[in-house]
This record gives sequence, C-alpha cells and structure tokens, in this order.
Amino acid sequence: MLVVNSENIMNSRKMWMVLIAVAACCVLLLAQRNSNRTSTSGSTSTVADGINRNAEHMIDKGRLVFRFDTFGDEEFWGDMLKLHQAIEGAKLGGVGPGLSPKAALGLGLKVDVDALPPSLIQQIKDGKIDLNDPAVTLALLKLNSIVGVTGQFEQNGSLKSVGIQCALCHSAVDNSLIAGIGHRLDGWANRDLDVGSIIALAPNLEPIAKLLGVDEATVRKVLHGWGPGRFDAELELDGKGFRPDGKTSAVLIPPAFGLAGVNLHTWTGWGSVPHWNAFVANLEMHGKGTFFDPRLDDAAQFPIAARNHLGHVSNAPDLVTSKLGALQLYQLAIPAPVPPAGSFNQEAAERGKIVFDGKAKCATCHVPPLYTEPGWNMHTASDVCVDDFQADRSPDKHYRTTPLGGLWTHTKGGFYHDARFPTLQEVVRHYDSCMSLGLAEQEKADLVEFLKSLPTKHDVN
Repeated sequence: MLVVNSENIMNSRKMWMVLIAVAACCVLLLAQRNSNRTSTSGSTSTVADGINRNAEHMIDKGRLVFRFDTFGDEEFWGDMLKLHQAIEGAKLGGVGPGLSPKAALGLGLKVDVDALPPSLIQQIKDGKIDLNDPAVTLALLKLNSIVGVTGQFEQNGSLKSVGIQCALCHSAVDNSLIAGIGHRLDGWANRDLDVGSIIALAPNLEPIAKLLGVDEATVRKVLHGWGPGRFDAELELDGKGFRPDGKTSAVLIPPAFGLAGVNLHTWTGWGSVPHWNAFVANLEMHGKGTFFDPRLDDAAQFPIAARNHLGHVSNAPDLVTSKLGALQLYQLAIPAPVPPAGSFNQEAAERGKIVFDGKAKCATCHVPPLYTEPGWNMHTASDVCVDDFQADRSPDKHYRTTPLGGLWTHTKGGFYHDARFPTLQEVVRHYDSCMSLGLAEQEKADLVEFLKSLPTKHDVN
C-alpha cells in the first residue's frame, strides 16, 4: 500500500508556489523594463522633435526679421531725415525729382521678383513699364518688393515714411528678370549699393550733422565719398570721415553667410553675430531697442559715442532684443554658396590647395573648412603688413581673419576691408611679399584658382 507523506506534499507545494512567484516577478520586471525602454525612447523622440520644430520655427522667424523687420527705424529715416520725401518727389507730394526705378537700380537697390505679380513681370519683360517714373518706385514699395526697404503709406496712397532692414546691405538678387531684379540671395554682400548716396538724398541731414558736430554740407561730402559697396559703421562713434591719406573711411560691405563656427563677425572683430546685430539695429539702422557696450564709453577712442552714451541705449517698447536669437540662427544657417561650374580651373584649384595647405601657409590662419581660426581669430596690422587705421577704430585694435568661403560672390569692389587690393592676384602677391613665401608665378595662379573654388564640395559636406 502506497503511503503519502503529507509533509513532503506541503513542501513540494511551497516550492512550486515560490517558483511561480519568482517567475511572475521576472515577467513583471521584464514588462516594466520594456515599458521603460519604450517610454524613454518616446521621450527622447519627443525632445528631438521639439528641438527640430523649434529650430525650424526660429529660422523661419529669423528670415522674416532679416528681410522685413525695420525695428521701428522709420522714426529716424522717415520722420527725422524725411528720406521718403526724396523718394516720392515733388510731383507726388515730396521734394525734388523723386527716385525712379532706373535711378534706384543705379544706386544698387534690388527688387525681389517673387514679390511682383505675373502681369507686372511680363510688362517689364516687354519694356512697357516706365522705369524713369518715381510713381513706379512707389508701386514697387507698395508691393514690398524693394529689398531691404519698407514704405509706409497714407490712406490716400502718398508715402508717409520709410524704413530699412538687414537685407538692404546683406542681400543681392540673381538678376533673373533684368539687372537688379531677380530672386533674393540672402547673406550676399550688396557691392552695388551706394549707401552713402542714398542717405544723402534725405532732405534733412541735420540729425546726423548734430551728432557729428559738423554742418550738413560736410555730412553730404562724407556720404558721397563712400561709393558703391561701402559703409562706415564707426563714423557715428569717432567722427572720422576720411583716412589720413584722404581716402574714405568707409569699408566694404561683408557677406553675412558662412558664419557658422566663426567667432567674430566683422572686419575688426567687434563681437559675435548677436552683438553686431544689436549694434547695427540700434546704432546704425536707428531702430528702437536695447544695446549695451561699455567699451564705447572710451572718450579718447570713441568721442561721439561716449558723449552721446551710445553704449547704453534703452527704448520702450524694445523692438529689437526679442528678435536677436532668431536672426542669429537664420544667419548662421546661411551657407557660403558653392561657386558655379566653369567659374574656376579645377585642375589648377587642386594644385592651389596643395600650395594653400603647404608652401603658402594659408591654412595656418585660414583653417579649413571654416577658413578662419577656430577661437580667437584676430591679428595685429603688422601681422599682415598693413596699416592699423581701421583696426584702431575698434575696441581690440586688431583685424579678423576673414573666412574665405564664397569669395566669388563679392569680387566687385576689391578685397580686404578697404578694397586696397583690386584682385585676388594682388592679395596673393601681397602675402607672398609680406610672408617672404617665395611663390612661383604658377603657384600664385593656382592659389588664386583655389580661392575662387571655395567653398569646395568637400567643405560643404
């Protein structure tokens, strides 16, 4: 007869219960682990998506600021200088002959073809638009098609005021319709733009004259001396309208593309992108914002700025500061454009790269792919064998190592901050002499072709 040990049965049941409990715990832990993985993955994905959406939103906002925001500067250009009256002309309620489209294009102003209705585009193609009529300029302003300029109109259609944007100096067009009318090229330096002559059109330059402590005739002389593609941001700080050699103190308008990764963003390294944007929006465009730079309190270096407290600007409401972040991100997103096929000799450029990286020692300062030094990209005038006039107009009294990407877009007007070298060939000859490089003529020619090829596809990738 089989005898069942009840104690053994109880122990066996306990053992199975423990095993089942352990198995259940393992299942629960595994399920929780998978759940955590899914949750973490979802959370990471959500964060990444949020970053991408924010970046896209800020770039879109920055583009609008760059192209269309006046920061409230109509109060200066319109209400004070009365520039809109000179644009309108006496026949339409302003003063003088008015600014015709032909004259405007001649001064380097550009027109955005994408803002024009198809019927107007066709009329321009057919030569049926009178480009000598200032009324057509007003029509273009109403269409918001003049790059970097915004008109404000009365209900009766007369021009009430005018303001300017970043795009005025730092955008061009591709001339796809006619010269000066085409698709926007944001970030390109407008080397056709005669800023000084445009400002000099204003009937009332007394506010500028008063700031500088001179008469209006002197202001007009200085402005007309600038010429196409130049601007003097330091004039309203130190009052130096001309160099010691009698040439204009205005420097070439630099491009606003290819700046991602670049530390300082002007010829003489005043500051980063948001610093310079705040500087220009408040002090040069005369927008309504906040700007702080105590370096401008130096009365010996910046007598006009110190006297007028230009390093301590405050306006309410502030129409600038909230836009600086988006504007910065948009500018940093603009790449230096790759040169078109056939614009340089590919084989010579490849040889030139070897010279650039080696014998010419260019890459020591123009470090690829930034083509400026990562970090403190500044040099004394003696480092590059030039005078220190422009460097001494900046707080650090140095020159910045200029990024080289997209040189092909702004060959007009010359090279270096003051256009002292008319061609890239002259730039190379200068450095060959300055640095005692001993380059052969073929090496110089190849180096020029390499410079024309920047940025290379390898740099972009």
